[in-house]
Amino acid sequence: MPRVIIIGSGIAGLFAALELSDAGYDVLVVTKQRPEDSSTNWAQGGIAAILDQTDNSGIESHITDTLACGDGQCDEEVVRVVVSEAGDRIRDLLSIGVSFEKAGEEFHFAKEGGHSTARILHAKDATGKEIESALNNEVSRRENIELRPMTLAVDLIQRKHGAIEEGICGIWCLNLDDDTMTTELADAIMIATGGAGKLWAKTTNPPVATGDGLAMAHRAGACVKDMAFVQFHPTALMITDERPFLITEALRGAGGVLLDDEGLATHLKERGDPAPLSFTLEYSTKGSLATRDIVARACDNVIKRSGADHVWLVCDHLDTEELQSSFPTITERLQRHGLILGKDPLPVAPAAHYMVGGLDVDLQGRVQTSDSTVIPGLYGIGEVACTGMHGANRLASNSLLEGVVFAQRAARHIITELPSSLSQSPDWLADGLQELLEHSPLRHDLESLQATMTDDVGLVRRFSRLKRALRRLNLLSDEVDLVWSTCRPSRDLIELRNLILVATLIAQDALQRTQNHGLHFNADLV
Repeated sequence: MPRVIIIGSGIAGLFAALELSDAGYDVLVVTKQRPEDSSTNWAQGGIAAILDQTDNSGIESHITDTLACGDGQCDEEVVRVVVSEAGDRIRDLLSIGVSFEKAGEEFHFAKEGGHSTARILHAKDATGKEIESALNNEVSRRENIELRPMTLAVDLIQRKHGAIEEGICGIWCLNLDDDTMTTELADAIMIATGGAGKLWAKTTNPPVATGDGLAMAHRAGACVKDMAFVQFHPTALMITDERPFLITEALRGAGGVLLDDEGLATHLKERGDPAPLSFTLEYSTKGSLATRDIVARACDNVIKRSGADHVWLVCDHLDTEELQSSFPTITERLQRHGLILGKDPLPVAPAAHYMVGGLDVDLQGRVQTSDSTVIPGLYGIGEVACTGMHGANRLASNSLLEGVVFAQRAARHIITELPSSLSQSPDWLADGLQELLEHSPLRHDLESLQATMTDDVGLVRRFSRLKRALRRLNLLSDEVDLVWSTCRPSRDLIELRNLILVATLIAQDALQRTQNHGLHFNADLV
């Protein structure tokens, strides 16, 4: 049987592995840390879905909300495919042991920002962890799936001396346990490496989110699109000396409200009010439950005006016991900092959360070149891919859904269309390369990169700042390329090289845009 390599162990990668395993394929899943160290595992909210495929009004409502959130930039055909196939994919997840919250005998559906109704399946506030655990348990039982942790994919191997039209035949990997390079051949490569949240100083992403898959595919000739659209989650917990911790949108769906300092002071005097009025109402009639682009920019605007580093999320007008039962993960995290969910105001601020743009793929997940020609044997699924589903702004809880739908579609395409054609490829050549003895300059370069992206390519942009960012990114790229050409690869070096490339693609796309849509907001275009 053919062999498929999947890079990444989140929902998309593991679901695709199981589909291929069912067809008898040999599957190698490589992941650079533990399998559970993925963005999927950190996802709190849930997965949006209409389970009843005969519920035409529910399906159309989900489609309408997705298109509206995407600000006219979605591919409607893709949206209809994903929403229509949602029920089948949810049943697939249930069949492998995923357990979603129920109210009695029926599933409990939550509501999140941008949704006109409650349609979010969830496992309290640890949905990603529940899905990831079930997928990993099932993968571990399959003899034809090898899960290889601590393995960092470095670059794709192209057939016939780099001819794009001949496709991809394997990958070079760095074993992080002993720093050895290996060559892995395959009939198809599926990239499921997630996003690049580590580009910004504040992110809800795990540390592994360094844009590796996107960067290596772009170096191999893949086209990217919509890179300017980077989603910042409006409510990340901001505690001094702690990395941002996601406060799920479902908490606002349950009635939580965002307040500025003045609003909080008024609210504390008038605790009898059932729900305080949020500053977000100045930006949308939906207030704290507007789409993430609107709420995040509203928070950012208040923070910049006040000079504070956060706004406040308040829930003390809600039932404390019910909140803590519904959100145990958040409750436990807050207790570490002496905060009580349902009583204390929570300091929150926007943080980089999701890369809406990515590798240009078709409806089968096949990665394309700039002239829309597919690269044989190369697929992109999950956050690394830009399918057209999200347009200019992802609707809350649509990401897990898109990931599992395209994982199934890409796997089905491999099973039905891909012939077995493993070919010879060169081993990694390291003759003359030195060991990288000093890593501190790379850490300083990473800090400089994060500062540049945070200051100049964040929630609100300007042409002058984007140009400044590109000048700085070009200098960083030159420095890292010099080290790359003379030293053996290390994890720090590989990730920094990839991050700089992805940052450059984001800044370039943002600079070229002449209109504001969704997540891309240039103050010079207002």
